[in-house]
Amino acid sequence: MPSSPSAKSAKAAKAAAKLSASRKGGGRGQLPKKNRQIPWLAIGAAVVIIALIGVLAYNLVPKYQEKADLDKYTPSAQKKDPSDDIAGVVKREYQAGLHIGPTQRVAYDQSPPFGGPHDQSWATCTGVVYGKPIRVENAVHSLEHGAIWITYNPDKVNAEGIETLKAKVEGKPYTLMSPYPGQEPPVSLQAWGHQLKLDSPDDKRVGQFITALRLNSYTYPEVGADCSTIAFDTDNPPPFDPTPPGPDAVPMDGKGLQPDPSELGGGMPGGLPPGVPGLPGLPGAPAPTQSAPGAGR
Repeated sequence: MPSSPSAKSAKAAKAAAKLSASRKGGGRGQLPKKNRQIPWLAIGAAVVIIALIGVLAYNLVPKYQEKADLDKYTPSAQKKDPSDDIAGVVKREYQAGLHIGPTQRVAYDQSPPFGGPHDQSWATCTGVVYGKPIRVENAVHSLEHGAIWITYNPDKVNAEGIETLKAKVEGKPYTLMSPYPGQEPPVSLQAWGHQLKLDSPDDKRVGQFITALRLNSYTYPEVGADCSTIAFDTDNPPPFDPTPPGPDAVPMDGKGLQPDPSELGGGMPGGLPPGVPGLPGLPGAPAPTQSAPGAGR
């Protein structure tokens, strides 16, 4: 028997009521929107991770960029003296192995000097930062061993600048640093036969100079020599003498001096003399070999 119109209307009303209740409740098994929780913990963790990535990028990217830039100044058989590409580097030829006594002075042609006759004892250059000026005749011998000597005028470089330079030297083999009173430029870098004078400790050429010339076996005479010595007191080094050398000073040509034969020859271009250990990892230094007695004078 067919349904009456009133029955159909009642069924339609019930269906509409169920549909309306379903929409208001957000569907079966779902919570009302007002009861949903925002995942603050996950959002906070994401923010921290993004911040850490930003900090790492800020600190590491410049260092990688600096390393890539300095790689251009690493010496090789094809490019023996990369300092040729550094603006402002001055080069001179000096005879090696000319030794003076501990009380003698040399009439150096440059200030600070970067080659020529020197004391038979070298200044310790194992990454030492000297707090006081040191005798130049000892420092020049360190250059003959392949070291970099950084000097600064204490009246022109502030404490922050000194710390910047110190970070380039402290604990790094074949480097030394000391104040140099009266020095015309604020900063000066010396390697054997090479010098670079700068106005700022922040100049990027500081790193370029060190990379190009520290222990570069193509550019210094006494290849394989050591930088440590018990003959030089790092706590109380021979003092710097600011007065002009007198008439009895040894001339730059070393007149009257006999070159020390132990410091001449024996080295091979781009390598250490037979029997002298190398320092792997330093620019221009070949792989280590068996050490021999008496090496590294």
